[in-house]
Amino acid sequence: MRILRVIPTIDPKSGGPAEAARRLDSELLRLGHQVEVASLDAPDTNFAAGYPAAVHPMGDGRAGYRYSRRLLPWLKANAARFDAVVVDGLWQYHGLATWRALARGAVPYFVFTHGMLDPWFKRAYPLKHLKKWLYWPWAEYRVLRDARAVLFTCEEERRLARESFWLYRPRQEWVTAFGTADVPPDSGNLRQAFHAQFPGLADKRLLLFLGRIQEKKGCDLLIEAFAELARDDQRLHLVMAGPGEEAWLAQLRQLAHKAGTSDRITWTGMLTGDLKWGAFYAAELFCLPSHQENFGIAVAEALACGRPVAISDKVNIWREIADDGAGWVGNDTVEGTLGALRQWFQASDDERKRASLAARQSFEKRFRIDAAAAHLASLIGSQLDSTEVPASRLMGVTP
Repeated sequence: MRILRVIPTIDPKSGGPAEAARRLDSELLRLGHQVEVASLDAPDTNFAAGYPAAVHPMGDGRAGYRYSRRLLPWLKANAARFDAVVVDGLWQYHGLATWRALARGAVPYFVFTHGMLDPWFKRAYPLKHLKKWLYWPWAEYRVLRDARAVLFTCEEERRLARESFWLYRPRQEWVTAFGTADVPPDSGNLRQAFHAQFPGLADKRLLLFLGRIQEKKGCDLLIEAFAELARDDQRLHLVMAGPGEEAWLAQLRQLAHKAGTSDRITWTGMLTGDLKWGAFYAAELFCLPSHQENFGIAVAEALACGRPVAISDKVNIWREIADDGAGWVGNDTVEGTLGALRQWFQASDDERKRASLAARQSFEKRFRIDAAAAHLASLIGSQLDSTEVPASRLMGVTP
């Protein structure tokens, strides 16, 4: 198949959608499909050089909504070269441009929501949600309505998507497998490389957070819960790995200072390559007490490394983790986070070993990106071969 991906940015620092696209496209290419990407990055972006597929940056330097005068004409001129188009994410111009170019054409498009219909956002940011409602009827509603299918990475994400906007009724909803590539197996050398970079951590029992350090990830909950747990073992140490806004980082450091744990938390910044994998292998437990997480690629990475996880029940794959015995789950409060951490801490050595084995087995069973890419290609291919196209479900808004 010839697939075009349309995405706001492929900047690795932007988080989930860009990382998901990069991993899926690598596997789709390996499977023999042709993939190109249209992004709203600036034409002089340096992200394209390391991307596995050909990238067409269409941005014109505008932030926020990322409107681009170039994207719609390019899509109209080039759509016929592709069998299908995959749109990543909502609420920016790339989706509307794709709808305008393809909604009445022969090339089908599919939309990955990446958790952007989660009702948590309307509770956490009611003013932003009101702005989205003003935008929804004439733009995003139509993008989803006329997509051949709306794609979700787990069943919980699909269920929650129905709770944000009442004008939501797509033609089809698909839950497609997702995950990460297998990890480098040389855990000893990778752990040593991490300890060489951070020598003060070699004799510590490490809890690891790795990802964008932002409010929705529950980093403040983790710091407060860790302060309580740290009293029980002087060797416990928390590693906070990832980029973040300086203002939020300052608040978190102040929180750690007030809790008396500043000297027991290491802030590494963004880790990549061997250092990232070394951090996973050096840690005993991966922690992600998010308020909202449609999947959590770092969770799958931890599982691939055989590391059990302590996550909140707002990480949408929490049921799979609990069912597999691959970690411990609490709600997204300080008490819930501490409860999950204490379950790990109070487990016996044998119980922790079983959780580590279950973590790796869970990855193999559910979260391999090669299987996810093959599944996605199969779903899209089934629609290209189908002679029957699901009818649009009109919901009182003129198309």
